[in-house]
Amino acid sequence: MLQVLRSSWALLLGMLLLMIGNGLQGTLLGVRGGLEGFSPFTMSVVMSAYFVGFLGGSRMTPDLIRRVGHVRVFAALASFISAVLILYPVITEPAVWALGRVVIGFCFSGVYVTAESWLNNSATNENRGKALSLYMIVQMAGIVTAQGLLAVGDPSGYVLFVVSSVLVSISFAPILLSISPTPAFATTKPMSLRELYHISPLGCVGMFLMGGVFSAQFAMSAVYGTQAGMSVGQISGFVASIYIGALLLQYPIGWISDRMDRRQLIMVVAFLGGIGAVLGFIYESNFTILLAVSFLIGGMANPLYALLIAYTNDFLAHEDMAAASGGLIFINGLGAITGPLIIGWLMGQIGPGGFFLFLAGLMFALAGYAAYRMTQRAATPVDETGSYAPITPSASPVVVELAQEVFIEAALEEENNTETND
Repeated sequence: MLQVLRSSWALLLGMLLLMIGNGLQGTLLGVRGGLEGFSPFTMSVVMSAYFVGFLGGSRMTPDLIRRVGHVRVFAALASFISAVLILYPVITEPAVWALGRVVIGFCFSGVYVTAESWLNNSATNENRGKALSLYMIVQMAGIVTAQGLLAVGDPSGYVLFVVSSVLVSISFAPILLSISPTPAFATTKPMSLRELYHISPLGCVGMFLMGGVFSAQFAMSAVYGTQAGMSVGQISGFVASIYIGALLLQYPIGWISDRMDRRQLIMVVAFLGGIGAVLGFIYESNFTILLAVSFLIGGMANPLYALLIAYTNDFLAHEDMAAASGGLIFINGLGAITGPLIIGWLMGQIGPGGFFLFLAGLMFALAGYAAYRMTQRAATPVDETGSYAPITPSASPVVVELAQEVFIEAALEEENNTETND
């Protein structure tokens, strides 16, 4: 781990600042929208727009990089991000915010693709898994730190927006000045969705459902807190608790997943997440319970993303894993776009509790579908399954393909060990 940190510290520092800036702007906008009197559904449209841009960016950025190079793409997208972040408090109109969120989502997606290309290029076969783990920790730490900044600032002013813009701007300095050489860039053409669904129905359905859950956590949790009457400090604690749970429970769940039928674990983890959401709906007036609930939901929901990829890989040949990851990311993105819209409508109909009802519905649906799939296909023997690799739902296709390389290398190493023992 120290070797990875020494070789990639500039990249990781830059990504930490990026995640702080992105995490701050997402939560800040949710709070500011409530202060401006925007309805839950209006805010859901604004927040959903980020995922429209993010999905578009993940598919278009590779072509931009091939045409003009990493550095130019990096610098151009950084300029747009900084400009939009400063414009948010200047023009407080929902349509302008929604357009800004599309631009922000597109640019952040492109920035992640570009920066993560360097991470992939600097990793070796010996430290690829450690690099992926350290990168995930940095991502979560950045989002949690962002919530701390929100708690000490005034969301009704413009200073926090400027801070977010500055953090994003300076994040590029350590990356561009210290990372060399510029890596060659190539991505795999995604597998068709029809073929992917035929290979793993649970993987496809699960990724769509988890897209909705992730967008609820990242985009609508602050909107929920505002509608529920939380203070800014409480909102920052509520959102931070989601990602602390995601960070702390990712590895234990991953360890368990390598030792049992993954469908059973997906069912149990999703069911526990659904129970947590029900408790949040029942005890929404008790902030202490809400903190525990958000920790549980985050700790169950985020590992499910990596679990579903690992489960799908169990039915793929090594050479098909990278192609399948592109399709899974696209499906997840579609779910992420629709999630905030449904939550906004529910909150408008029944109040803030619609946030937890939406989460409970998706979690229980995934648990039920996993149970159904266990009746349709025999379990893959545990000793024939691939290894779990930690991946966050905000990862770009580059990091997902990096994780796939970790899967493949672990599988090949296990095959070699088996042949040696025989």
